[in-house]
Amino acid sequence: MTNRLHSHDGDQRSGGVDRRKLIKGAAALAATAVTATAASATERPLGETAVRLRETQPFPLGPLPGTRYPDAHIEALDKSFKGSPGTGAVERVATGFRWAEGPVYFPAGRFLLFSDIPNNRIMRYSEDDGHLSVFRQPSMNSNGNTIDRQGRLLTCEHSGRRVTRTELDGSLTVIADKYQGKKLNAPNDIVVDSTGAIWFTDPGYGIKGDYEGLKEPFEQDKHNVFRVDPKSGEIKVVADDFVMPNGITFSPDEKKLYVIDTGLTEGEGNPAWIRVFDVDIDAGKLSNGKVFAKDFAPGFTDGMRCDTDGNVWCSMGWGDPKEDGVRCYNPEGHLIGKIHLPETVANLTFGGQQRNRLYICGSTSLYALYTSAKGAMKP
Repeated sequence: MTNRLHSHDGDQRSGGVDRRKLIKGAAALAATAVTATAASATERPLGETAVRLRETQPFPLGPLPGTRYPDAHIEALDKSFKGSPGTGAVERVATGFRWAEGPVYFPAGRFLLFSDIPNNRIMRYSEDDGHLSVFRQPSMNSNGNTIDRQGRLLTCEHSGRRVTRTELDGSLTVIADKYQGKKLNAPNDIVVDSTGAIWFTDPGYGIKGDYEGLKEPFEQDKHNVFRVDPKSGEIKVVADDFVMPNGITFSPDEKKLYVIDTGLTEGEGNPAWIRVFDVDIDAGKLSNGKVFAKDFAPGFTDGMRCDTDGNVWCSMGWGDPKEDGVRCYNPEGHLIGKIHLPETVANLTFGGQQRNRLYICGSTSLYALYTSAKGAMKP
């Protein structure tokens, strides 16, 4: 009887342990299910990540085919155009990207960063030896980049729907991700003025599909140009009458702000032009907006930078292939020169130790040439 009782008591204990295990297991499974549900609601793949291109016939690097000094790819329409130093030519310095955008040059390291948006990465091109590497992946489908007066990287993120700053220790600070309690559309291009204020465009291309970001609903009623106050961090709208505000840059004296409208992407009849505004830097206000240049259709310009003479250098593409490349307009809005490339161009920036090397992001490649002009961006 004792044995039977012991055996029965053992069965009770065993059954109790099993039931407790079952209860704990069920609770753990429930918690896991809740966690998994929460994760599936908030965590998504960030665009098209690291799907390698087949390198069957990569573009050759070096001077473009048919190059001869003076380089015919550099076309002067006016004697004031400083597109070539004479004994120089357009070069392809890197290739193998899906859609290159947002170049920014770091003088202290002599390297260029730029976005490869669909591949969800920021690339690094080292100027001293031509080495190409990945700076950041995933990059939240980064688009526009710039550098502030402290040498820190500022980035517009499509799938993050935000503007971030990379601190000197490598950590990330979110500068702006909401306005009036609603998510930004998808910040696109960005500049910093001498007071430290950050100006950026928010058209929303990055949430229109899952290729250059993540398809999500628009929360902002308008496609705005924003300014972030350098002291308070307050974000405010400085222009709200764009169809698709895109590239943005200041004149050398910061008295003018240029903003591209690529509204043509939303259908015929919409703008494909560059607008210019008078700027009150201290007050953070724009006024007297007008069209600066508009002879782009059926193609359009995407990004731009100014040189120290106040000329506006802008990208060109999506129209006649013979017009693919870069255009240069003087401060009065007259076209004075072109740089012809074999691909649609998205954006550009001046780099090099003398700021006289123009880096150009074509569709799948990075191009560069020395000019007789100097970029106005600081540092």
